[in-house]
Amino acid sequence: MGRSTMADVAVRAGVSRALVSLVMRDSPKVSPHRRAAVLAAAAELGYRPHALARQLASRDSTVIGVLVSDLHNQFFADLVDGVDEAAQEQGFSLLLQTGQRRAAREEQAIDTLLSFSPAGLVLLGPVVATRVMAAAAQQSPVVAVTRSSRHPNVDTVTDDSEAGARLAVTHLAGLGHRRIAHLDGGNGAQAAVRRRGYVEAMAGFGLEPLIVPSEYTEIGGVLGARTLLDSAPETTALFCANDLNAVGAIAELEDRRVSVPGHMSVVGYDNTALAALRHVSLTTIHQPRHQMGRLAVEVLLARIRGERDSPARLQLDPTLVVRKTTAAPRTQPRATARTQPHPGGFDVNRQESLATRPQDPGGFDVNRQKSPNLQRDEVRS
Repeated sequence: MGRSTMADVAVRAGVSRALVSLVMRDSPKVSPHRRAAVLAAAAELGYRPHALARQLASRDSTVIGVLVSDLHNQFFADLVDGVDEAAQEQGFSLLLQTGQRRAAREEQAIDTLLSFSPAGLVLLGPVVATRVMAAAAQQSPVVAVTRSSRHPNVDTVTDDSEAGARLAVTHLAGLGHRRIAHLDGGNGAQAAVRRRGYVEAMAGFGLEPLIVPSEYTEIGGVLGARTLLDSAPETTALFCANDLNAVGAIAELEDRRVSVPGHMSVVGYDNTALAALRHVSLTTIHQPRHQMGRLAVEVLLARIRGERDSPARLQLDPTLVVRKTTAAPRTQPRATARTQPHPGGFDVNRQESLATRPQDPGGFDVNRQKSPNLQRDEVRS
């Protein structure tokens, strides 16, 4: 038989789980009769409150609840690194939940985190409705990272994704591209902001925008590129929702014999470690992820300590990182049938098509840029 839980005690005592929690926290709100019933049930079941749970539920909790939108995206791992580093420096620990990029799952995860009464919540790339974040902020200070919000009780730390999209379009237009498409991020955090920046930048160059529905995943990039090649094969450049999306798009392009960057230039977003891999060498937009994670903790602690009542709206400047997936347009891409169909579907671990791209004889230098004005980790303030 497994270890008894608070829910088991609640069933045995005929009370709610919330009441059991109050008893275990020695709350004065519980009547002596109900307290005795809960303690008797706990004794019968051999239930012992978890030491960590007791600490989390205390008024002086030193735990920060963290919601991670997508564990499969390196971008969020980098954010967590920054959050954890700053939290540890201030004597706080992290309690993590994942949202799996689904609003319903994120709402459940937030409820789980709140059940431990953490000192505060850091939501990394949340896709839940604003009302959910606002409701959480009624119970605990909340900071949303890479998600815009106007709610006065929800602090935010983002990059300027409109500016990032403009950087991507300006770079591609500067190379001579006129048919520039955008694989968007669907309902992902900041996706709408990047779409808006892309459309405005295209209009600034007198170009017609072409937005292909997609999402922040590799398979989203595969399907988006497939749709693009079938519907607009004259396209010569592609601005992708993020780095994962770009890698998926490149895989599909090369399977369709559309060379990168010979026939199609590709720009990602985030500048994750994936983009810097030698055989990927993706031109991308850099977000200062580690700094954003640290700032989220600073903003949260300021709210916890009562140092600030007004909402924080921190916005960092993205920068362009030029690598090997962009070049001046040479010939129009010609979409063909897939060279080697994959009956089992898209394999996210397959890299053979990317590995065939020419590489630097001396290896990839993460600090080397094609322009002395472009700094890989520069953040303009």
